[in-house]
Amino acid sequence: MAQARAFWVVRPGQGEIRQEALTPAGPGEVAVRTLFSGISRGTETLVFSGRVPESQHAVMRCPFQAGGFPGPVKYGYCAVGSLEDGRTVFSLHPHQDRFVVPADMVRPVPEDVPAARAVLAANMETALNALWDSGIAPGDRVAVVGLGVVGLLIAYLTARIPGIELVGIDPNPKRETVAKALGIPYAGDASDGYDADVVVHASGTPGGLATALGLAGLEATVLEASWHGVTPVPLPLGEAFHSRRLVLRSTQVGMVAPSHRPRWGYARRLDKALSLLADPALDVLIDGESVFDDLPATMAALADGRLPALCHRIRYPD
Repeated sequence: MAQARAFWVVRPGQGEIRQEALTPAGPGEVAVRTLFSGISRGTETLVFSGRVPESQHAVMRCPFQAGGFPGPVKYGYCAVGSLEDGRTVFSLHPHQDRFVVPADMVRPVPEDVPAARAVLAANMETALNALWDSGIAPGDRVAVVGLGVVGLLIAYLTARIPGIELVGIDPNPKRETVAKALGIPYAGDASDGYDADVVVHASGTPGGLATALGLAGLEATVLEASWHGVTPVPLPLGEAFHSRRLVLRSTQVGMVAPSHRPRWGYARRLDKALSLLADPALDVLIDGESVFDDLPATMAALADGRLPALCHRIRYPD
């Protein structure tokens, strides 16, 4: 029986590469040799640090996860690989150098999307679903607070809607260059009186969500795209929240947005996300790369902040 190597979170704050048996592909299955995987920094560092709330252990399971929270657990969902016939595919699979899955659990990567960029597919799918949940429409005044990968992708998609007035807000000055490369107007802090129709919060911090509430206009929607894990989130709901009749709404990629659910399934949504990655400008979101064997150290450095990154890509040996 063939062998595969996979990254496991052994316990909170510690990971290792483990060897495991790989069953040959049977009828209706495909064997994938991984080329790249991407680290979904927000969720995966919470998993690595053991900060998934017990109430969410079942909800937060990803496809092909092994083990359970807080560990040992094999977790991840941004894998790009090659089939035996040479086709490049994307799969929601943990970090592993070779794997076998049902054929309908891989999606073809379009010819105009390089394999190295396709690691952004899960993040793009999250951004697309958030855009649907937000109800953003042509002509709206929109603020996106927090310009990590998901926030930047939401703002990138929003900027291409006709008539949009948009600002992306992040106190990290390094985000300005990335935002401008994607055609996103940038501000380092919130502007008083912005009076937004829709505010999307994606900073992952309680302070960022408070900022988002302050930017919303009368009867506006504030869409919470961050997942805070076990971190308590105090909110200033005693200020203008009620007088402005604000709507605070969550978004999560685990279900297709209600506005599209009657016609869209997961495969169609993921195919669309992959097709949206054809723009070479999106390469600016991948600002680091490590080899697979270094993944335990890489994940630890991302989790404790020693390695700041937007999307960190993992390269697998030939």
